[in-house]
Amino acid sequence: MAPSRAHGWARVDCLVHVRVGLEEMLAGMSATTDEMPTVDAASYWSTWEDGAEEDPVPGILWTRRTASAYSRPQNAMEHLSMVGRGVRGTAARIDEGALAFQGHVIATGDFLATWAVELTVHHLDLDLPLGEPALAPAALTLARHTVDALHPDVADPAEDDERAVLRGFGRVTSD
Repeated sequence: MAPSRAHGWARVDCLVHVRVGLEEMLAGMSATTDEMPTVDAASYWSTWEDGAEEDPVPGILWTRRTASAYSRPQNAMEHLSMVGRGVRGTAARIDEGALAFQGHVIATGDFLATWAVELTVHHLDLDLPLGEPALAPAALTLARHTVDALHPDVADPAEDDERAVLRGFGRVTSD
C-alpha cells in the first residue's frame, strides 16, 4: 500500500498496471505481420513521449480502481505471477519476425526489449528496500541505453544508471 514513484499510484496500483501490460504483451506476441518495422526498441518510447500532453488522470484512476478490487495486495501479486508465467512461456517460443502492436510494427526482439525496459522502470517505481528483490543488472543497462538513445542531448555518462533511468522516464527531475 506504500506509495510508488509512479505519480498517483501506490505500489499495488503499479503491480496491477504491470499485470494489465503483460496481458497486452501476451496478445501482442500473437500479432505477427509481414510488414517492415516502423519503430525499434528505443523509438517506440518516443511515441509515448509525443502523447504526453494527454490527460493521465483517467488512466491513473482506472488503475487505482482496478487495484482496489483485490481484497489484499497479495492477491494482486498472485495474479501478476500467474500472468508472468504465461509471458515467460510464450516469449520463449516467439519466432523472429515482426509484430503489429499499438499502431506500430516492431521486430520481435525490439518488442521484448521494450517490455524489459517497461518492467525495469516499474520495478524501480516500487522503490523497494535494497535487495528486495534485486533488479537484474542487464535490465538496468538496457533501460539506461534506451534513455541515452532517447535523450542523447542530456545523457550524462557519469550519472548512475538507476538515476538516469528514473530521470529519463520522468520519475525524478534533474538536479
